[in-house]
Amino acid sequence: MKNYIVRALSDDGGVRAFVAVTTELCNEAQRVHQTYPVASAALGRLLTGGAMMGTMLKGEKDAITLQIKGDGPLGGVVVLTDASANVKGYVHHPQIEIPSQPNGKLDVGGAIGYGTLTIIRDFGMKEPYVGQVPLMTGEIAEDLTLYFAQSEQTPSAVALGVLVDRDLSVRAAGGFIIQLMPDAHPKLSEMIEKAVQDATPISTLVDQGLSGEEILHTILPAVKWSKSERIATQYQCDCSTDRIERALISLGAKELGEIITEQGQAELTCHFCTKRYHFDKDALVQLLASATSRS
Repeated sequence: MKNYIVRALSDDGGVRAFVAVTTELCNEAQRVHQTYPVASAALGRLLTGGAMMGTMLKGEKDAITLQIKGDGPLGGVVVLTDASANVKGYVHHPQIEIPSQPNGKLDVGGAIGYGTLTIIRDFGMKEPYVGQVPLMTGEIAEDLTLYFAQSEQTPSAVALGVLVDRDLSVRAAGGFIIQLMPDAHPKLSEMIEKAVQDATPISTLVDQGLSGEEILHTILPAVKWSKSERIATQYQCDCSTDRIERALISLGAKELGEIITEQGQAELTCHFCTKRYHFDKDALVQLLASATSRS
């Protein structure tokens, strides 16, 4: 299992943890979008965080959308995940270059800038649940920590890391989310906070070849885990001709008619996998007939 998430619960039920190893997943995203290093880091971090949040979903058809909008040169990042931890995403401007931080690390926060993190939870009801927080740093892990605290009232420690190699490929990527349950002992919060602060960067641990289970025990050696399981995760886009056709029909008869008259064809590109869908005039006329019958 190349990409996976370890989901664990402590013996006393006071702590639950998620540890992700997502190197190949983030490499696939880099290949699809041809991202430069800082964009690879931003997208990879949000994909990793999204994948772990996907494993928190209970319904098979539940889904989460994570949106970061900032005033920096990267513009924003969008990630979608489902209950099977399938993820897909994109950045607004994948090929930007900005100076690294003084310590040599990629300046993801500088690339994103000031803005908001919005998380949309779709549980199949009429209206999805929407939570939004201002970006703390734009480094993503801290912003997700704030989201969990404010929108879900769940004390959490989040770490996300993407190590980009010289050839622009992703050398190592991963993350963890550690959360205190309502019945957790008060001293656990201090212990976890210190352990996370003292922990080796997650991308370094993955690069060293540690498994998710080994990373978990390295970060929290004092915690005993009663339940632990591995869940596969992958970069997967579910776009299709049928979905694109439905999107075109949803434009309505008037707009479709204008496209036929003015352009005579349409070409749409999927944001998540960059696949192109071409519709000639005859195909658009058929879609127009469907749109007209629905109006």
